[in-house]
Amino acid sequence: MSDTSTTSASTESQFGTFDDEGNYTPREITSDDLGMSFEEAIEGTMVQVEDGQMVNGTVVKIDNDEVLLDIGYKSEGVIPSRELSIRNDVDPTEVVSIGEVIEALVLTKEDKEGRLVLSKKRAQYERAWGDIEAKKEADEVVSGPVIEVVKGGLIVDIGLRGFLPASLVELRRVRDLAPYIGTQVHAKIIELDKNRNNVVLSRRAYLEENQKETRDQFLNNLKVGEVREGTVSSVVSFGAFVDLGGMDGLIHVSELSWKHVDHPGSVVAVGDPVKVQVLDVDFSRERISLSLKATQQDPWQEFAEGHQVGQLVYGRVTKLVQFGAFVQVGDGIEGLVHISEMSAHHVDSPEQVVTPGEELWVKIIDLDLARRRISLSIKQAAEGGELAAEYREHFEVDAEGNYVQGEASAEAEAAWSEYYGDGEAAPAEAATEGTEAPAEAAAVEAPAEEAAAEAPAAEATEEEAPAE
Repeated sequence: MSDTSTTSASTESQFGTFDDEGNYTPREITSDDLGMSFEEAIEGTMVQVEDGQMVNGTVVKIDNDEVLLDIGYKSEGVIPSRELSIRNDVDPTEVVSIGEVIEALVLTKEDKEGRLVLSKKRAQYERAWGDIEAKKEADEVVSGPVIEVVKGGLIVDIGLRGFLPASLVELRRVRDLAPYIGTQVHAKIIELDKNRNNVVLSRRAYLEENQKETRDQFLNNLKVGEVREGTVSSVVSFGAFVDLGGMDGLIHVSELSWKHVDHPGSVVAVGDPVKVQVLDVDFSRERISLSLKATQQDPWQEFAEGHQVGQLVYGRVTKLVQFGAFVQVGDGIEGLVHISEMSAHHVDSPEQVVTPGEELWVKIIDLDLARRRISLSIKQAAEGGELAAEYREHFEVDAEGNYVQGEASAEAEAAWSEYYGDGEAAPAEAATEGTEAPAEAAAVEAPAEEAAAEAPAAEATEEEAPAE
């Protein structure tokens, strides 16, 4: 009896109930607790979106040109591959994975094909701008990988595309930017313009800030006048930069050589070891001025020490001017032969006496080291005089008082042989000619009377330029 009662209760619980008269009432399976229509209930379960809204969703499919994202909308959202990353031409599988939850921005609720179009890149961009602006305001450092080399610099992924100019990558300009691809860099934000989508970074500012203490110590230990060794790090139109082992200093083009320099590249090249003198240290601007020529022998001083007024020197005509001619008498040393010192007779123009490239004897008639000026004379050289020291061992005075080249040395014979090639001896006539000075140089004739007899007396001109 008790078993039957238990079974009856169980049956009623699973299938419904019976009343006293034995009528069966099925148990209630569902109840209307929606409070709305079924269509309204379906609409209520979907996410509502608007253009420009930020949404979260799950990646459900990855194709070559797009990614599908489930955000709980009536249809899945589409992220075109170009809207996946700030990097160009990326493989979607390298950016997202199936099942990953990501943030996206609604570009349009419904395009012409009825699709919900989203952008992961622009969602990242919007989030990043807030962070970047806050860091710029606080003068903080940003960091990210270098993703591209573009004209003039690098692109750094800092949540958006930050431009790092080539001149601001290192403390000195870098020529090859390719090795920076994929490296993590730290930089300061120096320019920010959201309207123009412009972010300019400076790694150099970050490096300078971190090395300021070291740089200050280096500058304090640098003394004007001291000589330092360094390496040429960069050559520019106005000079050359030298790495002194802690900072770069500049050798201005005027301090590269005692000679005239058309371009610094003709004197030094990147990587050259050099010995330089410190000319100036600007602590406020952190700039060091250097001189290369200060560590070298001054050719003018060297010339002045080995020559005196009244001596004869051999030179080459380099330039003709209205008032005379310039003659090179040493390495980087030029003197002026005034038109009045070109000949014993009157000369209307330098072309009547000399031509550019011509070699001849001249006499030093004035030597002004302070002003770096030498006055020379062709007509006084024709009257004879004492040879400068460097010529004495090579020339002898003949019976007529002319300077002629001495006997040919073994070195001279070897030079002639090399000139004619294959180590063969020079022809007899050439060797004979080689024992005498060139026509212009061999005979510095003394008889001034003959020159005076052949030409009219020199006439003074009213418009002669100074003999310097």
